[in-house]
Amino acid sequence: MSECVLIVDDDPVQRRLLENMVRRFGYEVLLADNGEAAMRLMSDGERPVDCVVLDLVMPDLDGLGVLARMREAGIAVPVIVQTAHGGIDNVISAMRAGAADFVVKPVGAERLQVSLRNALAANALAGELRRIKRSQSGTLTFADIVTRSPLMAAVIRNAGKAAASGIPVLIEGESGVGKEIIARAIHGSGERRTKPFVAVNCGAIPDNLVESILFGHEKGAFTGATEAHAGKFAEAAGGTLFLDEVGELPPAAQVKLLRAVQDGEIEPVGGRRTVKTDVRLISATNRNLIADVKAGRFREDLFYRLHVFPVSVPPLRERLEDVPDLARHFLARFCAEEGKPLRGITAEALALLAAYPWPGNVRQLENMIFRAVVLAEGPMIGVSEFPQLAAFHAGRDQAGQDQADEDGSGAEIEQPVLAAAEVPTAPSAGEAFPLVPALAPDQMALLDLEGHVRPLDELEKELIRFAINHYRGQMSEVARRLQIGRSTLYRKLESLGLSESGRKSGAASVAQG
Repeated sequence: MSECVLIVDDDPVQRRLLENMVRRFGYEVLLADNGEAAMRLMSDGERPVDCVVLDLVMPDLDGLGVLARMREAGIAVPVIVQTAHGGIDNVISAMRAGAADFVVKPVGAERLQVSLRNALAANALAGELRRIKRSQSGTLTFADIVTRSPLMAAVIRNAGKAAASGIPVLIEGESGVGKEIIARAIHGSGERRTKPFVAVNCGAIPDNLVESILFGHEKGAFTGATEAHAGKFAEAAGGTLFLDEVGELPPAAQVKLLRAVQDGEIEPVGGRRTVKTDVRLISATNRNLIADVKAGRFREDLFYRLHVFPVSVPPLRERLEDVPDLARHFLARFCAEEGKPLRGITAEALALLAAYPWPGNVRQLENMIFRAVVLAEGPMIGVSEFPQLAAFHAGRDQAGQDQADEDGSGAEIEQPVLAAAEVPTAPSAGEAFPLVPALAPDQMALLDLEGHVRPLDELEKELIRFAINHYRGQMSEVARRLQIGRSTLYRKLESLGLSESGRKSGAASVAQG
């Protein structure tokens, strides 16, 4: 999903001109003809706005008034003001009111594109710096989670309810989906946010050291224990202890963890008495703990103590609308770390990222953007910086073509060409796909009998029929000329009712004729 630019102008001609330019730049566009409508669009949250192009001179609520209202509402969106009067007083007033840049009407396409890129890049970098500071101080909140997915919105709502209490939380999800970010946001949104947040990866601790690291040990408790060690529970006193991959704990540590959760007491290794503990416990796992309980690998009583408030984080492949925003988020961070002044990611590269299934989830995307930043030689990150994704899509299309050839669906079809007048303009409902040409493009009817534009699927169906007949059933050539993969072409044939069985029956009827 591209960044969304809100254009606010009371002049319909100017709005249309700006809309056409901004869409050509690859951004999505929202339109408002006055200041009040602009504030409603920015406040309702239905479509997050990434940048505003704002006319200063408007009736009722003018541009300076919109800037003041945005500041009062805490809306931190970069604003590019435009005015037909380029006086220095107007510019100073707008910049003092919080505008990121200004342009003079009529603005040229190149000037507007540069201004939008700079404003979006600066805002992304500022947001990333704020996130880093809050993360280091342990006050990361749900507002710092980069997402536009309805699935993640539901996760954040549920996690927000858990943050208001001390209830034990179990965060479930595949490796790399961002379980620790959710845990940090729960901590940063609760009453313990000023206290420590201690994260422990249970899967990375040797079995013989788990109890010592979690619960501490006394001096001389075992060989090498030359001094007492407090343990992670003591480090997190008053705050939050995050046990990542809790399903990897050995049975002995599970027993002690159960007591800590149930009674609020821990027993250091070699200690003679228990120690009271006060921590907020958040656990996470990428395993199916219920299956582990049934198999005897995880204690059932501990499972129900940890599974009081489950939060399930969906994998990235189920929320692909988050990919562009996450990619820009990582780009801003790595550009700052690597000192590379990249302006952004091209629309083609974003489309490639959004079409990938991401088996490694957000962590894989993060590493891929890091690699692309290091590889980038131009001002923008393009498709060439993601060779592994291009190879993946090329391999998938080839696999679809090979499968089609194996089952006979890719067999090339030859048929006689009949006059266009002998063919109906569009197939009726349930009609099998005929191996005869559709109307020529200059004869293709765009309007129906009532003078309305015909549905897109009908036009697409007619175009595909024409292409198949024009290239005499050479499906590879049809896919190449339509600029789609061959497997995509077969999927479209199925979805549009132009099935393979219909084509075969059509071929038989033509042969008999």
